[in-house]
Amino acid sequence: MNIDVIIVGGSFAGLSAAMQLARARRSILLIDGGQPRNRYAAHSHGFLGQDGKTPHEILRTAREQLAHYPTVTFLDGDAVNASGEHGRFEVTMADGQRARAKRLILATGLRDELPALPGLRERWGQTVLHCPYCHGYEVAGSPLGVMAAHPLSVHQAMLLPDWGPTTYFTQGEFEPDADQAALLARRGVRVERSPIVELMGASPGLDAVKLADGRRMAIHALFVASRTHMASPLAMQLGCAFDDGPLGPVMRVDDLRQTTVPGVFAAGDAAIPMSNATLASASGVMAGVCTHRSLVME
Repeated sequence: MNIDVIIVGGSFAGLSAAMQLARARRSILLIDGGQPRNRYAAHSHGFLGQDGKTPHEILRTAREQLAHYPTVTFLDGDAVNASGEHGRFEVTMADGQRARAKRLILATGLRDELPALPGLRERWGQTVLHCPYCHGYEVAGSPLGVMAAHPLSVHQAMLLPDWGPTTYFTQGEFEPDADQAALLARRGVRVERSPIVELMGASPGLDAVKLADGRRMAIHALFVASRTHMASPLAMQLGCAFDDGPLGPVMRVDDLRQTTVPGVFAAGDAAIPMSNATLASASGVMAGVCTHRSLVME
């Protein structure tokens, strides 16, 4: 199959890129493994015009709209290998199918590495959360916690009091410095140094956290900054360069969303330092437009 652009990843970024190219009447193959990063979340918030819809509903509607464009082909499955050079790329699927294209857009997303804590994983996306802008409004007014898992966790604790009374759990490792402690105090954040050892209550709800010293503290939503990893090996196989993002590596791209490999563009969480549905979609729009322009200028 020889086409103009292969897009790997069919969530907000990949679908947004596909829409621009479809409307430019370019032939597209959109490959998606059906495992979006936000699949654990019950609803998507803060996305203009889509607030409160499920991620699945948003993606289903987008695919239905794209299906009306005759130059778009969908391929469901996992892309396991990518190779080639500018103008001649090949992607291999897990079942052995191969496709070739002049350009690639990698919207392959990230994988979250969560702290190993009893009761945490089954609440991820429900009462264990990563972003107050995405989920804070729904838990506002209840006792909130930030479980430190990264040096940036303290900054999350500084933000959170706008949504509810906040406790910052250092986990015995991420102690705020003097300036941070002063700001936390001004914001009314309680600092707790006894580590959380277990989450309590009927999952996916959260009633309290159990501390190492035996105490139980009422917490109804817990924010955790997960470590992130590439969800796909394709960028590494192609030789794309990476930068250190706040929580893990991100693909290096220029202002036109092109990676360090000519002809390979990237969008979404794997290529932007801040995870947000609107930002992912916007980066996909830019990747689609700039990929089209690269074809025109070839």
